[in-house]
Amino acid sequence: MPEGSTMAALAPRLRAVRKRRGLTQRELARLAGVSFSLVSKLEQGVVEGTRLETVRKLAVALRVSTTDLVGGAGDTEETAEQPYPDLWEPTRRALLGQVPRSDEAPTVNGVRRGLADLKPLLADNRYTDIATVLPTLLADAEALNGAGRSVRARVLNTTGWILTQTRQFDIAEPTLHQAMDTADDRLDAAAAVNTLVWLHLRQGHLDEARRLATRWADDIEPRFSRATTSELTLWGRLLLGVSNAAIRDNRPGEAEDSITLARAAATRIGHEAVSDTSTTRTFGPVTVAMIRAENAAIMDQPDMVLTIAERIPQTVLHAHSASRNRHRLDVASALVATRRSAEALAVLQDLARIAPEWLPAQRYARDILGRLLNQRRTLTVEMRQLADMVGLAY
Repeated sequence: MPEGSTMAALAPRLRAVRKRRGLTQRELARLAGVSFSLVSKLEQGVVEGTRLETVRKLAVALRVSTTDLVGGAGDTEETAEQPYPDLWEPTRRALLGQVPRSDEAPTVNGVRRGLADLKPLLADNRYTDIATVLPTLLADAEALNGAGRSVRARVLNTTGWILTQTRQFDIAEPTLHQAMDTADDRLDAAAAVNTLVWLHLRQGHLDEARRLATRWADDIEPRFSRATTSELTLWGRLLLGVSNAAIRDNRPGEAEDSITLARAAATRIGHEAVSDTSTTRTFGPVTVAMIRAENAAIMDQPDMVLTIAERIPQTVLHAHSASRNRHRLDVASALVATRRSAEALAVLQDLARIAPEWLPAQRYARDILGRLLNQRRTLTVEMRQLADMVGLAY
């Protein structure tokens, strides 16, 4: 959530809107399903790290948009802390042109092969391996100058995606803008926009994410009768971005309209397809279903999350994909909410096994585990190990 000036802005806005609604702090807390002490501390501006979803609950109770309370800015569901900061320093230097170039001039095909070789590492969230090869790939892409704009744009989008995944927000945004500017194809540019929308969502810039995704979805809207799979996947992904931002901003009607359009595109495709050539993201019926589950989780509908999850075939997506992992966190959260703690723990333990570098980067995982442990009188060794892994102070 917002820190500094944004957190300071939340306090008077929350207090003013609550008073206009004629509610006491205790009444607002009851309507929003949060503690009285939290409302009191938020209005005093003394709470740090409050999740965006908590502010959304307050916005729903007050019948305003989330953006009205936070002012359209802030940190988000993810904290500003960056996992493995030293690991990414060479990548940062490469983006600044501070990596020595090889004596052998790179080729477009060579960079394209390097990007293809990176894909399995992306699919498995192998950050240590990615950080080893990415600086050289960036330097080679930069050395292509004007000869390989398309592949350079894709390398930059890939880098922005990884930096967003690992919360390197400060350098991810200019990298993605550079990817958009470099792209000589509107679909490559739209792919970078999709990543930028996701970045804005993780930062809590809901209005910016929603407007950007809406504008580009309008710009590239395909004619279904002759649309290619690439056009449909990128358009559909942008619509999912609109829906994701809208539901967080307490705009349920807009969220539903957008996801309905996305579902139509997914139905037209009929299967999961790679949504851009820069990352491992997919789009199709399963992806739309997972975002529907995510929206249900944000709206505090755990039973709906579990109902949707039960209908999603688990074999369609790569077992380690970030999208599938994020969906599994929604399932774990719903299981905790419905007091099925043993099943929730099993989901988290499975994620720890298959995505050991991805899971510690997720504040959402820490929050879920914290709620789960609060339901327990004693902690097992496995629970303590999991808490240590995700950085939860128990």
